Amino acid sequence: MADNYLEKRYEETLGSQRPKVKRVGPNLDQLLVRARSCRGYNKNYRVSRAELERIVGACTKIGSAKNQQVLRFRLVTQGPEADLINANIKLGGLLPELHLPLPGTEPEAFIVACTNATANNYTYIDLGMALQTMMLKISEMGLSGLIIGAFNKTEIKAGLNLNHEPLMVLAVGKGAEQFQLVPVAEGHDLAYYREGGTHYVPKLSATDLIINS
Repeated sequence: MADNYLEKRYEETLGSQRPKVKRVGPNLDQLLVRARSCRGYNKNYRVSRAELERIVGACTKIGSAKNQQVLRFRLVTQGPEADLINANIKLGGLLPELHLPLPGTEPEAFIVACTNATANNYTYIDLGMALQTMMLKISEMGLSGLIIGAFNKTEIKAGLNLNHEPLMVLAVGKGAEQFQLVPVAEGHDLAYYREGGTHYVPKLSATDLIINS
């Protein structure tokens, strides 16, 4: 029997009658575009612990190097612990003159990604996958986030009474910023910038990312 014979016959006889599946919600490409680093938040929206739990829940469905699952997450909502984190993080390293976040737009909910083991290369593989997955979940929920690597680890570990090693801080909130991706060619300046209240993010094309033989 020829390859794909049954598949082809199905298409010929029933293909046109197949029910069309209507997409519900944004597709992956749309979520990726929305999942931008946000450094300013609307304080009228208060992120709940339940929402943070939903975001972390996405990590139960992703891969893990050697399936060791060594990441743990500390959830922080509005209050003294959020104030502690805000006092010990730095945002917008490429725009120091703006002193981000602007007053009144500070994030008030956080997920502190930690490990319960000695960090190694596999830990950081898991960390990258977990953070990007949570950013996509945040985007799906209509919220915004920011992965923060510039933070005072000693102060945050002590202030939150952590028995685990903090690796990265993820801010979560209702974004109060406008973003736009800007296609650029290889060799172009890739530093993000702001003009007219919009945050612009230069991005290389897929052609530039692919190494041709």
